[in-house]
Order: sequence, then structure tokens, then C-alpha cells
Amino acid sequence: MYHPAPENTLDSLVHGMELFDAIEFDVRLTKDDHVIIHHDRKVSVDPNARLGKSPYVEDWDLDELLELGFCSLEMLLEHPRIQHAVQEQGKVMVVETKRPSYKVKRSGGWFAKNRHDAHMGATMKRAEMLLDQYEIPPQSTVHYAFHKSMSDATRVGGVQRNWSTLLPMIRPFAGRKTHRVLAFPEFLTTSFTRLMRKHQRNASPMMPCAIEYLASPTNQIPLGKTVGLRGKSLERLTKIRQGFPVYLWPVSANIEHDVLNAGLSVLTDSSDPNMTWLPSGHARWTQPATLPLDEKQSMKLKNATKNEHLSVLRSLKSEVTPWRECDVSRKRELLTYWRQRWQWKDSVEDLLAFEETNVSMPWQIVRMIGHRGAGKTKRPVL
Repeated sequence: MYHPAPENTLDSLVHGMELFDAIEFDVRLTKDDHVIIHHDRKVSVDPNARLGKSPYVEDWDLDELLELGFCSLEMLLEHPRIQHAVQEQGKVMVVETKRPSYKVKRSGGWFAKNRHDAHMGATMKRAEMLLDQYEIPPQSTVHYAFHKSMSDATRVGGVQRNWSTLLPMIRPFAGRKTHRVLAFPEFLTTSFTRLMRKHQRNASPMMPCAIEYLASPTNQIPLGKTVGLRGKSLERLTKIRQGFPVYLWPVSANIEHDVLNAGLSVLTDSSDPNMTWLPSGHARWTQPATLPLDEKQSMKLKNATKNEHLSVLRSLKSEVTPWRECDVSRKRELLTYWRQRWQWKDSVEDLLAFEETNVSMPWQIVRMIGHRGAGKTKRPVL
């Protein structure tokens, strides 16, 4: 039986990057100003292992966290398989910057917005310095965070790479139930269209989007046009997007096929390499961007039966040319197919020019993304 490595650890992140087109992970700034990969506000170990220290990550030095088994951003970036995936295969890293608890002194407390922005900007800038040091292409990364004033934070921090904002806003205090209650008014009043326009105004390369916007019955809640993954609501979604990249989270294996079929990228917690058949009754293809299927190959995958799907997957893997090895003619063929299928606004020539200029795949290309590497795990993480 497959047992994934704990989330955001080096083994988890390497596994996710090898299985999928991208990984998403969380970063925080340690007390000694290093970047640690860690999701929770509190150090996610048994409380007894904290030895009476502050429970909050930002009050710990990097070496103390490494001794517990957590992973630094530099450890991730120096790993040869990560470097190969990003620099040679065109894979992507989605970096979520986490806000510290208001109880951490350096956060500025409840009301010091300028200090909140400064801390977020400093965290992103430290991460960016490491990304530059390890020659990670700028268009192969994106920063995002649950932070409304990301424009101010990136300006204060001098951040140069792409950024986006996670909405509705999740506050850096309390738990899941409180988060959902506080986020509800913003969810109610922000339609999918309005959310997309916000990201376009910010020049974000993609839009992170909660599954509640597209899955029934919660997609009926926001005011404005309802969008979804099937039927008329899917047609409406495709028409509204015009190819604007959407990264949907969290996506269960049950709806993974529908999300990819809608032309949306998937943040997944399902990283079992032995999962070749989805609960929806479809063969699973985990690298739609870096191992791209043309129209004929896509139909072959779609029509595979459960009994024969393993042979179909083997056949496709033997014949598919990785994106980075495709010549211009092949890339043009693939981009034309996707553009027509999902009604992308940008021309094929513009998309090809983007890659030539940035040495990175166009953001419109649909990706599978390993959430926190190999997926979210139980608490404590270590």
C-alpha cells in the first residue's frame, strides 16, 4: 500500500514534482530570516517535542526546524531532481507565502498593516533570492497568499516574479470553521467573473480558485453568473475565461477528470502512483502539460476501459513526446487543439512567442499540481 511522505517534506515535494507537472508548497520566514517550507502557524509536531519553546514557526531558527525534519526552500531548490524538473522539463513551482499568527511579535499584531505587508514582502523576497540563486526561470514560479494587500507587500519587498492573491481571504487566526464563517460574505459577493477580473487587473498569470465556485451546490451561492464543470454552466465558464488560467483547489480524484476536461489546472492531494483508474471511470494521466496529448491521443485515453486502461497508458507513454522535446510544429499542433477546445483568447503565435521569450511553458496550458508535494497529511505532520 502506498504511504505518502509527510506534506511539505523534501521526499513529498520530490515525489509530487516527479509525478505531476508542478508542485505547490507553503513558506514561512524563520526567526533568523531563512525560508522554511511549512504550512501551519504552529510547528507541526507533538507539543512535547517543542521543549517549552514558542509554538509558532516564526519564533524558531532554521536549524531548529531542520533538526525536527522540516525542509528549507534551499534544500528543495538544490535537489538535482527538482532542478531537472524545472529547468529541463518545464515544470512549475507555486509558492504560497504564509502570514504568521498575530501572536508573533514580528507580525505586527492585529492592526499594523504596514508591518504585515513588510513581513510578507520580506518572505517573498527571501524566497525569490533563492529562486534566482538556483536559476529557476521567473515564469516557472508564482507567489500567492491569503493577503489582500499583495500589491503593497510585493512593492515593499521589491518582488519581481509573478504573484497572485488567494480569495476569499483566510485570516491567520482561529480554525477552519471560523475561517469559513468569516470568508462567507466575500464569497457571496464575489462572483467567478468578478474574481477573475481582479486577478487580471493585478496582471496575475493565473487565478487560484476554490472548488466551491464550481462544484454544486456551493457554486449557486455567489451573486452573479453561476459557473460549473458540466453542461450550460461549463459552457458559461469557458466563455467567461477565454483561456485565462485557473488553478482549482482542492480537487478530489472523484472530479479530477471533469476539472481537466474543463481546461482547468488541478491541485491534488492524490499522489499514489498506482492510481491509474479514477473513481469517475476514466484512466488517469498525471502530466497533461509536460507529457501533452494531442486530440487523437486524448480520445484514446478517454475511451480506455478499466480492463484495458493499463495497456493504453503504457502505449501512450511510449509514444508521447515531452513538451520540451517537441519541435515548433508539434507545439503549434497542440496549442491549436487546446485553443479551439477551450476557446483561448491568445493566438497560437503569441503563445509560442511567450515560450521563446521566457523559456517557460505558457500559463494557459493545463497542469496537474501536487498540493504540498504529495498531498495534505494528518496532524502533526512530523
